[in-house]
Amino acid sequence: MDEGGWLTERFEEHRTRLRAVAYRMLGSVSEADDAVQEAWLRLNRADTSGVENLPAWLTTVVARVCLNMLRTRASHREESLDARLPEPVAGDEDGADPEQEALLADSVGLALLVVLDTLAPAERLAFVLHDMFAVPFDEIAPMIERSPAAARQLASRARRRVRGGTVVAEADLTRQRRVVDAFLAAARGGDFEALVAVLDPDVVLRADKAVGPTRAPIVLRGVRNVAKGARLASARTPYTQPALINGAVGLVMAPRGRLFLVLSFTITDDRITEIDVIAEPDRLRRLDLAVLDG
Repeated sequence: MDEGGWLTERFEEHRTRLRAVAYRMLGSVSEADDAVQEAWLRLNRADTSGVENLPAWLTTVVARVCLNMLRTRASHREESLDARLPEPVAGDEDGADPEQEALLADSVGLALLVVLDTLAPAERLAFVLHDMFAVPFDEIAPMIERSPAAARQLASRARRRVRGGTVVAEADLTRQRRVVDAFLAAARGGDFEALVAVLDPDVVLRADKAVGPTRAPIVLRGVRNVAKGARLASARTPYTQPALINGAVGLVMAPRGRLFLVLSFTITDDRITEIDVIAEPDRLRRLDLAVLDG
């Protein structure tokens, strides 16, 4: 086998892992595939005769490509948060399969992707590589031009953000999670009666002006109006998962791993009494988001 064929074979052996690294770094199937393709191109251009550990070399290349993409994304943060969610279609505008994207996000944890997207690029790289792929800090440090100790601190800071800093009674979170899970399951199934069962008769839903097509705030009152609205939104629930929002259980909607909107709930006696739908970029930035255990 010639050198080109050998490199191709070795690269394909590691493609799945490289794609997993890139997806957790970027939260987008299409962007992850772009990063892996760039790594392949760099491999073909590079002199690898002195490379002793090809898997580590490839991981470093993919991580640096992703870091550059994250830094570019950070400079356009306002634009990305202000983007509107497209209606579900058979194919995505960037070439990704929405069903594949939703399945992959579900396997990784959509809430985790959302919280990771709030981290600075270097924090995200340090946390993902170390905590998810066991890359030593000695190898991470040169990628972000920091010392190993600084890389460790970045990962630790990211870990605290991911886990959340608000202490809430476990029993309260369990009850909230049960109610929110029931609401999400009913919305996904378009089950009107199940939605009515989990909503208070006098429930109020308030959505800020960035949510609706009219660019005006929306207020729905009464169980039947709110249940009808939730059922109509069932097509968007594949992009939705529970998360901790300001210390309470809520829902995040994040197509392609990018936070689009948040549903914050007020729950009384195991019924939802208020729903606050948040999509305005300034409001989203002020939220304290974290991943739920289990």
